[in-house]
Amino acid sequence: ICRELGPVLTGLMVTGRVGAAMSAEIGTMKVTEQIDALRALAVHPVDYLVVPRALAMMISMPLLVAECIAFGIAAGYFVAISLLGVNGPYYMANMVRWTQRRDIIMGLTKAFCFAILIVFISCHKGLNTREGAVGVGKATTQAVVDSSLAILIFNFFLTMMLNIIFPAGYQ
Repeated sequence: ICRELGPVLTGLMVTGRVGAAMSAEIGTMKVTEQIDALRALAVHPVDYLVVPRALAMMISMPLLVAECIAFGIAAGYFVAISLLGVNGPYYMANMVRWTQRRDIIMGLTKAFCFAILIVFISCHKGLNTREGAVGVGKATTQAVVDSSLAILIFNFFLTMMLNIIFPAGYQ
């Protein structure tokens, strides 16, 4: 839950909802020439449109992953207690015993990295939208697909890298 499932599932859900919304909003601004109007007013579109979204995602994504991990542990507790007949204090003692600090650090690090991936891919697709409303739909779909694939691929390499940085005995 802490290292793999929480960050990846949260990243995929946020990609489908927030990444699509970012791409569609910026894509609509692009095809209606609002981004050209920003340039005409000497406002850099990346500074005005992308940076606030990136900052918001870098703060909110780790919080969402922490919430996902908490709900996953709570659901595991209720399943273990009600369906499997495990003693509650036994479950909590072993959960605390086997969950290491490295698991939480890895999950929150992945959340931060996934937030950056989602924002940059979605905003890039939105800023490069063409062909009117059809282009906005295509850009939104491409943003979700590319972000989802990037999360899954980046998760593999990030797990390998974090396992080297935080070896199994890390406390």
